[in-house]
Order: sequence, then C-alpha cells, then structure tokens
Amino acid sequence: MNLTSYQVDAAAHALLRKVGSKRWGAALAAYLKKRPGLEATYAAARDQAQIPVTLPDGSVVQLTPGGQNELLRAVLEEFCPRWTQKGHVLYVGDAGKKDPVYEEKALAKLGIKLDKHGKLPDLVVHLPRRRWLVLLEAVNSQGPVDAKRKAELERLFGASRAGLVYVSCFPNRETMRRFLPKLAWETDAWCADAPDHLIHFNGDRFLGPYKDN
Repeated sequence: MNLTSYQVDAAAHALLRKVGSKRWGAALAAYLKKRPGLEATYAAARDQAQIPVTLPDGSVVQLTPGGQNELLRAVLEEFCPRWTQKGHVLYVGDAGKKDPVYEEKALAKLGIKLDKHGKLPDLVVHLPRRRWLVLLEAVNSQGPVDAKRKAELERLFGASRAGLVYVSCFPNRETMRRFLPKLAWETDAWCADAPDHLIHFNGDRFLGPYKDN
C-alpha cells in the first residue's frame, strides 16, 4: 500500500483557481513576480527540516528527513562508535539529495570505482587496521542483506583490496524478526534499540570478512 501524500502549495492553488477567468493574466504575473521569494522560503523550510548527523570524526552532515535517514543517523552515531572504531566513513547515501559523503579517491585506493547507477549500500566504512570494508544497509530502504543483496554487493565491491563485511541495520528487534528468514549467512545484524549487541549469522568469525587479504 502506498501511503505517500502530495499537496499543492496554497499560492499555486489560488492561482490555478483563476484559470480561464478574466483575472488569470494579472494573477499569473503577480505569482511569477513573487516566485523567487517563495522558492527561498521553501528552501529555508527544507533546510530547517534537515537531519543533522555527527560522523565518527566529529564532522556534521545533513540528511533529508524521512525514509531510512533517521535509522541511518542511529547507525552513524550509535553503531560506528561501538563497532567500527577508528573507521573512516567513505560513503553515505541519501535518496533525497546528492550523497553527503562520497570519498571517491579513498575508494579508488582500495580498488573500488562505484557504479552510481547500481544499488549502493547506505553506508560504507573502512577499517584500515583490519583491512575491512563494512557495508551497511539501513533496512528501511532497500531491505536487509539477503542472499540476493549479498551477491549484488559482492559484484559492486568485488575489486576491493579490503575484506568485505555485511551488516543489516534495523530500528528495533521487532522489525528484525520480520526479516530473519531472509538474512544471508556470514553476515551481521544490528538493532538501534540494543546498540551494544551484534548478531552474527554462522561462520567462525564475528564481524569480519571470510576471505583473507
């Protein structure tokens, strides 16, 4: 079910009501004259609604409201300090605008050239000391790392010189339970409502790659 709702701006609605009337020409001219000011007002409102997110290095980026971005903020501010300490955030996706973090040169040094037309993960963190590249999915967006998604990510990051780690991130355990049958083996799961805990699915390693580099 699609619950998306759209609403026409009040000024535009008032203008449209005059279509075909004798006042249409004057109303259109007045609307177009005011439009630059209206655009600035709308832009200011959008900026005010942005979600400020503090990255592990202390810098702050802005994410658009809605979608998976509230969960993504929790991943950056709660998961990363606990589980990817001293990691470098190389990519943060935001469907609402240009990606706020995209360290193209750092990714290239790892042998990776991202296809921006592909289904990129929501977050990419590099752990230099461990030579890991942690790929995180906020489940409000494309879903968890199931077998199909894992294969997609393996193709996208197949040239990586760092070992790949896959993490599905959920807002809470209730949401995670809905996806448990789909989670791929040899991946990890994290819930924002229990940030100190991590669940590993199978294997002899915990939060680590399965191919030595």
